[in-house]
Amino acid sequence: MKIFNGKKEAEKILLDLKKKIKKEKKRPKLAIIMVGKNPASDLYVKLKKEAAEKIGLEVIEEKFQKNISEKEIIRKIEDFNQDKSVNGIIVQLPLPTGFKTEKITQSISPKKDVDGFHKLNRKLLKRGTPYFFPVLPMAILSALKKAGPGLKNKKILALVNSDIFGRVLRDFFKIKGLKIQYNLADQKNIKDIIKKADVLITVFNRPNFIKGSMIKKGVVLIDAGIIKKGGKTMGNTDKESVKEKVSWFSPVPGGVGPLTVAMLLRNVFLASQQ
Repeated sequence: MKIFNGKKEAEKILLDLKKKIKKEKKRPKLAIIMVGKNPASDLYVKLKKEAAEKIGLEVIEEKFQKNISEKEIIRKIEDFNQDKSVNGIIVQLPLPTGFKTEKITQSISPKKDVDGFHKLNRKLLKRGTPYFFPVLPMAILSALKKAGPGLKNKKILALVNSDIFGRVLRDFFKIKGLKIQYNLADQKNIKDIIKKADVLITVFNRPNFIKGSMIKKGVVLIDAGIIKKGGKTMGNTDKESVKEKVSWFSPVPGGVGPLTVAMLLRNVFLASQQ
């Protein structure tokens, strides 16, 4: 089983960005909005800030208590939308229970939506012309390309939590010349579907769900289901169980995660060039 080193690939992207940012008069700036306390979110924001600092990209973090109103969060986002020094805006997810995630994230200007999930960017993605390509699908495809050639003839399956993400992933792969099928991970007959996949991508919230008995021999497996449990970072895959069946594996941690951060920061840099 070959194991993908996402940290190594991310470092290449970050080094390239660092060189480009050095030549600029103004540092690109990312605004991150956090609501409430969430250890996993704190960690992800910390990783983004550390990577940004390495390459000379500025990050401003706006923290709100969980009793804040949606109106106040949206008002802050609108301030960032108007602030010409801010190139990109993200809302760190998940938001605490009770907040309307879609309503809040859609208040980000599509021109500053560096995650690439605004409705307009999702619509433009189908034509191949979004302001920003979505960062997680970019990271997944970047990892997948390292698995080797011949992807067009493979049955690629993505297991996801939501139709929105599934459609974005499908549309992104389509404009890159690849056909994928996506299914919700809680579907009744999901184990039968998994068994047919030559390439399996997982992006859902169940730790260690994928077992060796569920997959085809020689499958390419990309685990992008980053879950925090008991102080540990886990993925969707039972690593020990699959190691004799998988030919190429992008694990959690150390696989798609670092690449996603690098892709996000690259989008912020691109935003600063517009």
